[in-house]
Amino acid sequence: MLLLAHSEKMKLAGKDTVFRDLFSQKKYLLQMYQALHPDDTTITADDLNIVTLKSILMNGIYNDLGFMVRGNQLMILVEAQSTWSPNIVIRSLMYLMDTYQEYFRENKIKLYGSHKADMPKPELYVIYTGDKGSHPDVLSLKDEFFPDTDCCIDAKIKVIYLRDNDDIINQYIGFCRVFNEQVALYGRTLTAAKEIIRICRDRNLLKDYLSEREKEVEDIMLTLFDQEYVWDLERDSIRAAALAQGASEKQNQVVLNMFKRNMPIEDIADISGSSVEEVQEILKNAAVLH
Repeated sequence: MLLLAHSEKMKLAGKDTVFRDLFSQKKYLLQMYQALHPDDTTITADDLNIVTLKSILMNGIYNDLGFMVRGNQLMILVEAQSTWSPNIVIRSLMYLMDTYQEYFRENKIKLYGSHKADMPKPELYVIYTGDKGSHPDVLSLKDEFFPDTDCCIDAKIKVIYLRDNDDIINQYIGFCRVFNEQVALYGRTLTAAKEIIRICRDRNLLKDYLSEREKEVEDIMLTLFDQEYVWDLERDSIRAAALAQGASEKQNQVVLNMFKRNMPIEDIADISGSSVEEVQEILKNAAVLH
C-alpha cells in the first residue's frame, strides 16, 4: 500500500535512521541494555533478540526499537524523541500491544483458553534528545491524561535525558545535538554530514560505529537530506494547488490527490484544513484506506 511505503520514508529522518542502524547491531544493542540494566553483569549479545515492529496500525507507523531479553524474560521498547510530546506514552502503549500480539502469534500462545499465558515483562523507555527542563523522569498515561480519576489502565515510560557519562545512550544524544548544530550551520548538505561525523568522532560520540560505517552514515544523511528537500518542494506545490481550489466541494478530491502523492494523513489534514478524522473518513469512503 502506498501509504505504508511513504510513512516508512517519512519516519526515517537522519537521526532516527542512525538510531535504528546503530541498535540493529547486537554489540551496540548490548551496550544499550547494559546502560539500562547496569547490575546485570552476565548478559551477552546472544541473550538479546530484536523484535522491532515493521508496521503498526493503518497509517504504517514504525516504532524505533524493540528487543527481548533472555527468551521471554523482558520485552524492552525504546523510542528516540527530539521534540517533547505527552502522546509518546499513547504511541508506546500501542507499540507494546502490537509487539505482544506478534509474540503471542509467533509462539502460538492461545489467549482464549483457561491456561494463563506466559508473557514477558514490559519495559518502556524514551530517549529524549532535547533539554530536560521541567519534563518528568517517568511519563504516565494516567497522570498525564486522567489525573485525579480512577482510570482502569496505565502505562509508564522512563524518560532518559542527557547525563554525565559516556554510555551508548548518552553518546547517541550527543550525536543528535551535534547533528542539529551542524545542520543549523550548513543546512542539509555534504559539508554538514561530514562535519557531523568528524565532530562526533573527535568527541568520542559513537566513535567506533561512525568509524566502521562512515560512508554508510554519510550516504544515509545525504539521501534523507535530498528526500526532505524534494518533499518540501512537493508540499509547497500541493498546498498552493489546494488553496487555489479552495471551494468546499473540491475538498474530497484535494484530499485524495494528496493521498495519492503519499502524503501522511497529518499533513493532508493540515494542508486541506480538515481534521485527521475527517481525512480518514474521506479516504475510507473512497475505499482507499482500510
